[in-house]
Amino acid sequence: MRTLNILCVSTYFKGSEFMIAAKEAGNNVYLLTKQSLEHEAWPREHIDDFFLVEDDWNLANVEKGIAYQMRSIHFDRFVALDDFDVERAAALREQFRMPGMGQTIGRFFRDKLAMRIKAKEENIPVPEFTALFNDDAVNLFADTVPAPWLVKPRSEASAAGIKKVHSKDELWQVIHDLGDERHMFLAERFAPGAVYHVDGLNYHGKVIFSRVSQYVDTPFEVAHGGGVFRSAIVEQESPDDLALTTLNEKVMQAFGMQHGASHTEFIKSNETGEYFFLETSSRVGGANLAGMVEAGSNVNLWAEWARIEDATLKAIPYELPEIKAKYAGIVVSLSRFEHPNTSSFSDAEIVWRMDKPWHIGLIIAADTRERVLELLNHYTHRIANEFHASAPAPDSLT
Repeated sequence: MRTLNILCVSTYFKGSEFMIAAKEAGNNVYLLTKQSLEHEAWPREHIDDFFLVEDDWNLANVEKGIAYQMRSIHFDRFVALDDFDVERAAALREQFRMPGMGQTIGRFFRDKLAMRIKAKEENIPVPEFTALFNDDAVNLFADTVPAPWLVKPRSEASAAGIKKVHSKDELWQVIHDLGDERHMFLAERFAPGAVYHVDGLNYHGKVIFSRVSQYVDTPFEVAHGGGVFRSAIVEQESPDDLALTTLNEKVMQAFGMQHGASHTEFIKSNETGEYFFLETSSRVGGANLAGMVEAGSNVNLWAEWARIEDATLKAIPYELPEIKAKYAGIVVSLSRFEHPNTSSFSDAEIVWRMDKPWHIGLIIAADTRERVLELLNHYTHRIANEFHASAPAPDSLT
């Protein structure tokens, strides 16, 4: 079998473990990234060549550059490593007739409006929502769905750019402020509740591995309240675990996921206890959640995603590594120190320490969820008092 050529698309510094595993499987690995990221600590010994693009990503120019490279390189797969690159890689696949997720399915894993419409069509519960295309539709939504509401960008990651509004007048003011960009947003009922995420691997159209975790504070609260980011794996075989595992499988099947990693978020209504689908993505979850999942399961989502891609390209069987049933949690915060000293955090359960300027973060693993939560609460209190700094939430609505 000839050596395969995998082009990784990443306009954010991430995915090193994917590229390492892809290279170790005997493939050629190429990285398409932004010029401003050229000197990041990429795993250069596992990358055969870099292709650099302008930071504003001009699709026509990118296509011309890839077309030039394809004169001498037969690419076998385009892989998007970051949420922002899902649509970009899908467009490149369409142009060069590359196998994998095209633009239509790609929108289900990137465009929040497309996700909600598809979920509703497939009888997957979602909070009431409306596109902002039509004035009458917006008025009907505002008159029939109780406030407050969230105005969300259709293609931002995490909680970036979300604005909470409490009245019809306020909603219309936000829409008017958006001007000609209003079609790029949606409005959704704000449903208070616990927010969960399911991180998984998919192979031949089936979810073959997943872990259900709960954000201790919701991403919206962290982004807009200057809080400390925390998440922890839920009690395994609990009602939350079983229900969300099943619901995630339904989402993956409905949205057409075939191969690779996924990160899907749900909310459990405080009012009714019902689970609602929030959003999904065809990539490994951000905020170092992959490290938490690995600490609790022995499954490195980045590396196994690469091995799945390798197996499907070569038409050979893929098998998961041995899965462990431990518990893990993560705490991350901005730090008022450029290089915070975490040596005073000395519990044996600590398995990872963040090494990023102006940040502090820890991953812990234990045999019980109770121990994980105990340490998370203790560390959060210490970080808030001794290290924490906050920054204004990004707001693309103004």
